[in-house]
Amino acid sequence: MALPNMIRIRQHFEAPEVDDIAGTVKAQIAGLNLQSRVKTGDSVAITVGSRGINEIALITKSIVDAVKDLGGEPFIVPAMGSHGGGTAEGQQQIVESYGVTAEYVGCEIRATMDVVQVGTVEGEVPVYFDKYAAEADHVVVAGRIKPHTGFVGEIESGLHKMMLIGLGKHKGAALYHQAIVQYSFDRIIRAVASEVIDKCGILFGLAIVENQYDHTAMIEAVAPENFAERERELLVLAKKWMPRLPFDRVDLLVIDEIGKNISGSGLDSNVVGRKFYEHCAAEKEFPKVTRILVRDLTPETHGNAAGVGTSEYIHQRVIDKMDVESTVINCMTGNAPSGAAIPIAFPTDRECMEKALETVGYVAPENARVLRIRNTLQLGELWVAEAYADEVEKREDLSVVTDAAPMELDDQGDLLTW
Repeated sequence: MALPNMIRIRQHFEAPEVDDIAGTVKAQIAGLNLQSRVKTGDSVAITVGSRGINEIALITKSIVDAVKDLGGEPFIVPAMGSHGGGTAEGQQQIVESYGVTAEYVGCEIRATMDVVQVGTVEGEVPVYFDKYAAEADHVVVAGRIKPHTGFVGEIESGLHKMMLIGLGKHKGAALYHQAIVQYSFDRIIRAVASEVIDKCGILFGLAIVENQYDHTAMIEAVAPENFAERERELLVLAKKWMPRLPFDRVDLLVIDEIGKNISGSGLDSNVVGRKFYEHCAAEKEFPKVTRILVRDLTPETHGNAAGVGTSEYIHQRVIDKMDVESTVINCMTGNAPSGAAIPIAFPTDRECMEKALETVGYVAPENARVLRIRNTLQLGELWVAEAYADEVEKREDLSVVTDAAPMELDDQGDLLTW
């Protein structure tokens, strides 16, 4: 089968960026004037989640340093629901793989899957909280604000979600995802967060917003009483600054890697246009991608292939690297079992692409609209089929890095790395 020639292009975004991350974190925390709240020797739990936040190690170290300056004794709590196979050891390993080690940040990591019940909402839904965090005098909630991959609301993924899913651990995450079905996402996330803020010693939140190049665009320390209002405002910015595919209609999207460090759903459904339905875009949702091929898992996902079921085709190496137990636990905890479903697999990229292009509709394969991306976070540069050449030429926000040329495959029929 003749495959389309590909053009390597660069997207140009208006992307704000924080120049001095450590200085910004410390200045933001200092602006909250916490001296009267933190007594010398107070224990302070600081959350670190499972998402691949840019510069998360430096951001965490800067929080630790600021807490020490206040006289507190900080420690790190892995806050990530069922990630890491739902084990304390697995979650600590993930935190450390991001560079958040005791040696680097300057405090110990206390990982546990044990939780305590701190209250009840809606008259029947227990509120669970990480045992070590519950024992601390104060808790700092750090997290990235971004659109959720499965829910829509004024508050989606961020500080509120960290207090529910992250600090609720496996038990809380599974329970809340079940309760969301009955009570709605917005209702549960607000009710549980309010209970946590009221009873769990939340000192402040550190909200992080990233730009289209997966770099830090904004860091803001937020007082707990302002979480809801400020997170709602920051979500608007996060949506404005999130990475996007350059075209609204795609026959085949080739994704080099997916993983939990990229998105909670492995691949960001907001980027590929499948937030509401797994294998197609909703009527008013864009982009509209006919077929998705996933080529690999990130090393940082540790075999967790959650979200692989969103694609129609995968390379055999994805199955070979998949930790089935970890993937199933994560998807079932999130009440999204189909996310662990295994798509059609073939042993080479060429065969995967040929089979996929047979199912995109009435279009010659060499004329198909194909995109190839690293992952759904890094979209500054990508490969686009020659079918998009005219549009690329007309767009001021796109520039050509390399001219149209045949896809480069090795002797086995696999695409060469970037």
